[in-house]
Amino acid sequence: MATLWKAGALTDFATRAEAATAAMRDVFPETPLTRNDYLSDRYDADIWLKREDLTPVRSYKLRGAFNAMRKLGGGRVACASAGNHAQGVAWMCRHLGVEGTIFMPVTTPGQKIRKTRLFGGDRVEIRLTGDFFDATLAAAQAFCDETGAHFLSPFDDDDVIEGQASVAVEMLTQMPEPADMVVLPVGGGGLSAGMLAYFRARGIVPDIRYVEPAGGASLAAALADGAPVTLPTLDSFVDGAAVARIGVRPFDILRQVPPQHVLRIPENRLCITIQEMLNTEGIVLEPAGALSIDALRDLGPEIAGRRVVCVATGGNFDFERLPEVKERAMRFAGLKKYYVLRMPQRPGALRDFLDILGPDDDIARFEYLKKSARNFGSVLIGIESTGPEAFERLEHRMADLGLASRDLTDDPLLGELVI
Repeated sequence: MATLWKAGALTDFATRAEAATAAMRDVFPETPLTRNDYLSDRYDADIWLKREDLTPVRSYKLRGAFNAMRKLGGGRVACASAGNHAQGVAWMCRHLGVEGTIFMPVTTPGQKIRKTRLFGGDRVEIRLTGDFFDATLAAAQAFCDETGAHFLSPFDDDDVIEGQASVAVEMLTQMPEPADMVVLPVGGGGLSAGMLAYFRARGIVPDIRYVEPAGGASLAAALADGAPVTLPTLDSFVDGAAVARIGVRPFDILRQVPPQHVLRIPENRLCITIQEMLNTEGIVLEPAGALSIDALRDLGPEIAGRRVVCVATGGNFDFERLPEVKERAMRFAGLKKYYVLRMPQRPGALRDFLDILGPDDDIARFEYLKKSARNFGSVLIGIESTGPEAFERLEHRMADLGLASRDLTDDPLLGELVI
């Protein structure tokens, strides 16, 4: 893929991507590209959604797995994944009659393991190994070295990138008129690299914005350094796009992306979008699948009156995460806060605190932590209310009452320990 920008190479890539797209029609239908009236009205724009959450495995990952595996012509494959890539590979193993070994971290939720096993049937062996993905990846690669199985990368693979480009192939045939802007989520870079390469090959390059989770902005880091770098820390909440290091092959294509076109989405704000799309539109999106839609908040006036396509990359959402999503959304919106109060240990102290609560302030959590002194105790309290202004009033009342307090809402370390 390092030679992709040489004369003739782009045209060859586009031809292969179109051939891959045509071959996919024997396996699964194209995904819909539909105008979304709710988002269009909200942003005063013409917003379209490319619904990759509606593939047979509810993710675009099926495309890259299909293209890579159809070219192998048989033989065992192996991959390391805790999510969509595993399910795409498993589905293709069953469809093509290929034996596959899928390595997943021991900590993978049971729902994802069951779905992967369901898609793969008796063609797939699942091995749970390692508490973290790095150990799982090392085990999968060692297995391939020992057995000669073909290791199938989720994004750093020429054939996978070519397969993901089929999203762009379909998009250009489905749009009634060319898009002014396309908004693409970025994880390891396979999808965004494949789509950008195809657009360039066909000379139809819309304005593109690339969207990453704030806690996994590997493309932004690579552009700043001029080469892929490993992020020192990673927030894994957006598990479908939180990648510590962008792929070498994808970055060879994406290295020309203007850094100002890369957007970073706060994980907690993303939860608001997940909830809105579920409650308003009935669309179930995983965190990575909602990235491009959430980015519309930042694009604002830039998209007014323009035709914009957001690629919704996946809908494999575990509803057991819904309470966490609601919690994060409320905290970002300023509807919920957590405090540690230094509460006097005397009769009537709790009554005094309750009296300063406003009519819309609701106690969601109350827990004595410890006595910090003979006459005082520490209390963890969670409050839900109508917005930031309600908490400003509450904090003034606590200060007037002489209650020392500390806001833990946005403190990641203390929040992890006590919230």
